[in-house]
Amino acid sequence: MSAQAADHTKVLILGSGPAGYTAAIYAARAQLNPIMICGMQFGGQLMLTTDVENYPGFPEGVSGPEMMELFRKQAERFGTTLYNEDATEVDFSSRPFKVSTADRTFTADAVLVSTGASARWLGIDSEQRLMNNGVSACATCDGALFRNKAMAVVGGGDTAMEEALFLTRFATKVTVIHRREELRASKIMAERAMNHELIDFAWNSEIKEVVGEDYVTGVRLADINDGSERDIDVEAVFIAIGHQPNTSLFVDKLDLDDAGYVKVKPGTTQTSIEGVYACGDVSDPTYRQAVTAAGTGCMAAIESERWLAEQGIE
Repeated sequence: MSAQAADHTKVLILGSGPAGYTAAIYAARAQLNPIMICGMQFGGQLMLTTDVENYPGFPEGVSGPEMMELFRKQAERFGTTLYNEDATEVDFSSRPFKVSTADRTFTADAVLVSTGASARWLGIDSEQRLMNNGVSACATCDGALFRNKAMAVVGGGDTAMEEALFLTRFATKVTVIHRREELRASKIMAERAMNHELIDFAWNSEIKEVVGEDYVTGVRLADINDGSERDIDVEAVFIAIGHQPNTSLFVDKLDLDDAGYVKVKPGTTQTSIEGVYACGDVSDPTYRQAVTAAGTGCMAAIESERWLAEQGIE
C-alpha cells in the first residue's frame, strides 16, 4: 500500500474532546475506519477539569482526564486510528479534502471538525498554579464542588452574570469582579444579578493575585483608578471573560460567525462546505458542556455516514 493510500480515509476527525471521540466511536462502528488527529493537547478542556459530576453514567463522579482516557479507549477499540499531532493546514476547496500536520498529509472524503474552544484566562501565575484547586472557567461544571463557600466570578457580560446567578445555588456569597463601573451584560441579566441578595460587586477592580498555597483562600484586588489593593476571602474563583473557539485553521475555509465559531445549518452539523461537519464547542457558543458536545459528535458521525452513502462511498 502506498503512503498516499495509507493516508486516505473516509472520515477524518480533527480534535479529541468529547465531540471528536463520540464521532469516532460512531464512525468506527459504522465500519468507516476513521482517522483522528488528536492535537498535541489531546482530550480538550476536560483535561483541565478535576471532577466531572454532571456526565450521565458516573454517579460517583470522574476526573476529566480519566473520562477522556475512557473515551479514547472506546474509540480505539472499534478501530479509530489516532495521531497525537496538530493539524497545520486544511484544504476544503476540492474533494477529497486535504489536511496536513507537520509530519504527514491526509486525504479524506468527509471531515469532522471538533477542535473545541479555549477559555480566556487572566494570564497571571497564581491563576495557573491554582487551576482545578479553586480556579475554574466553568461554574456549571465545578460550582457544586464548593457548596457553602464564598465564591467570586470575574467578568461583566451575560456569561458572567449567568455564572454568578447559577453559583448562588451553592455559595454563601458571590462577588462579581469587574474592571468597569457598569456591566456589559444585557439589561435583564444585569438586573437579575444586581437584585440578588447573595451577589456583591467589586467595581473598577482586577485580580492581581489569587491567594492560597494548595487551594484558593482569597483574591487580591487592585483598584483600576487609584491602584489601591484589598483582599477578599473566597474559596473558588470562576473566570468568565469569554471563550475563544479554536478556529484559526478555518478562517477563509469555512463560514464563521462574528465570534469565530463555525456556522452550521440549524438542526444539523453541516458547515458551509458539503462533506465538512462541525461538532462540539467549536460550533457551540451557548452550552459548552461535555454531554452536548458528545451529542453533536454523534450527529456529525451519522450525518457524514449518510452523506458518504449518498456519494456511493461506504
